[in-house]
Amino acid sequence: MLSRVADSLYWMSRYLERAEHTTRLLDVNLNLMLDEPQTSADRRWQRVLQALGSPKGAKFEGDAIALARCLTFDANVHASVLSCIIAARENARHVREQISTEMWQKLNSLYLQVTRPEMQSDMHAEALLQQNEGPTEFLGQVMEGVHQFQGVTDSTMSHGEGWQFIQVGRFMERASATAMLMEAYQPELWAKHDALPDSNEYLEWMGLLRSATAFEAYCKVYTADLAPDWILEFLLLDEDFPHSLRFSIDAMQHALEAVQDVSGGARSHNLSRISGRLRATLSYSSVEEIMSGDVVTYLREIQMQCREIHNAIYELYVDYSIQAALAG
Repeated sequence: MLSRVADSLYWMSRYLERAEHTTRLLDVNLNLMLDEPQTSADRRWQRVLQALGSPKGAKFEGDAIALARCLTFDANVHASVLSCIIAARENARHVREQISTEMWQKLNSLYLQVTRPEMQSDMHAEALLQQNEGPTEFLGQVMEGVHQFQGVTDSTMSHGEGWQFIQVGRFMERASATAMLMEAYQPELWAKHDALPDSNEYLEWMGLLRSATAFEAYCKVYTADLAPDWILEFLLLDEDFPHSLRFSIDAMQHALEAVQDVSGGARSHNLSRISGRLRATLSYSSVEEIMSGDVVTYLREIQMQCREIHNAIYELYVDYSIQAALAG
């Protein structure tokens, strides 16, 4: 596969996963604003920015609606939902011949939905976010559009090398986002896990699970009794839940192995070593071992290894020299 094709498929998938993650964070936290005091709300929105990697151009200045509008509609903020969908569509346009017609139609429909003229009006965007049902309805439509695209991709695109690069991008972004989300919640959960929680802390824990689409799945495993160690174990180590770190890394590893079988050659050893090490870290860890150490350090180590895998993917499949390709 041409390096430009692999690059575009990879980033198309990452940008859509990022848009879905940002949309879900905004939707959850806008709804939780109704049940908490202002001091908790301020901390909540600072945490949202931290969970999104403190994007440039986005700043919380006491106005949650203004921040939500910025992270949704501001094309000058690279992490905004609008910017991510525009970037995903542009990458898809570059590889139009590699994706199915249904994929292009669904992504184009989502793009037109978020870029329609009235969305470029500050007054309209702010009015939409201030309506009781406006934010939930609009953000829900975006999330649904991304989910539909993923479903259409799985059912209409051949599960060959290109599809595998899409999976690598999706689960790379999901693993990194989940690790940053958990790090942002660390002061509320694992820094003082021996203390008795109050009602606001239960709300925070529920917010974390909902931000990872994990509340219902968690309750099926642990019942509705929220406990920091159980939450950590579920979001980090559960092998069956699609948004857990272990599931994401396992899925990314499977996709990388499929790509390497086709085109990796001898040069794929470094990538296999890095990704295999991360997978083993999650497969053979226990929640007791993780909580006995520094949780934040553990999460940051996972993020660092994800960046190493990303760099290795680029070195092997995208930004490689002709000499290296011939040698492989």
